[in-house]
Amino acid sequence: MYAFTYHRPKSVADAVALLGQFEDPKLLGGGQTLLPTLKQRLARPTDLIDLGQIPELQGIREEAGGLTVGAFTRHAQVAHSETVQRVIPALASLAEGIGDRQVRNMGTLGGSICNADPSADYPAAVVALKATVRTDRREIAGDDFFTGMFETALEPGEIVTAVHFQKPDKAAYAKFRNPASRYAIVGVFVAVFGSEVRVAVTGAGPSVFRADDMEAALAQDFRADALNGASVSADGLNADIHASADYRAHLVRVMARRAVEACG
Repeated sequence: MYAFTYHRPKSVADAVALLGQFEDPKLLGGGQTLLPTLKQRLARPTDLIDLGQIPELQGIREEAGGLTVGAFTRHAQVAHSETVQRVIPALASLAEGIGDRQVRNMGTLGGSICNADPSADYPAAVVALKATVRTDRREIAGDDFFTGMFETALEPGEIVTAVHFQKPDKAAYAKFRNPASRYAIVGVFVAVFGSEVRVAVTGAGPSVFRADDMEAALAQDFRADALNGASVSADGLNADIHASADYRAHLVRVMARRAVEACG
């Protein structure tokens, strides 16, 4: 039996205040992780704080040469936004490939990155696009935000309000997806900023990471063939019923090549 009190704050300040009032509160975004967890009785919060009615957490705008996306913006909104498609089309493409239509219409950017699932797509974009995660307290560089499997740099009671993505010269995301869940068995986001190339890998390890050897190779010669001599070690990579660590290491290079080719 579920036994919690449901709250719908109208501002971030109200949500923060509610978090400090109760024994075991949980924030509710799109509910794509929390609701199944509740159904399995793996979480029993005393209070649910629904962030869906807070205007300052929503919306997409062009800002400071890039894009700022509210934490409660849903995947479908990112995918179909004319602004995202114009400024960072690779981000729109990534969002369109998340889950199925139902998931995209409910899941949120903030919920995805705060959950920090090792197979989620958005962490690759946050790292590759030199994003800044904004919270009610501070700004966190994308490179510093993800700290481990299902772990982030967020402090207790801290709420993500928006993510600012820098606009690359060119970028693309390619993933080898699980055919059922559409989670990334391996996903690679490649972004170019002048002479700097960033290659962010999700799905392969416990948390998103950058492929340094691939970045160095592509900075010298931005062609898919430049990756022939670059690789990612299988040590420490995920291994499960879907793919071994060795296979994931192989997929990183395959998806990186595809992303580079998609950059044109």
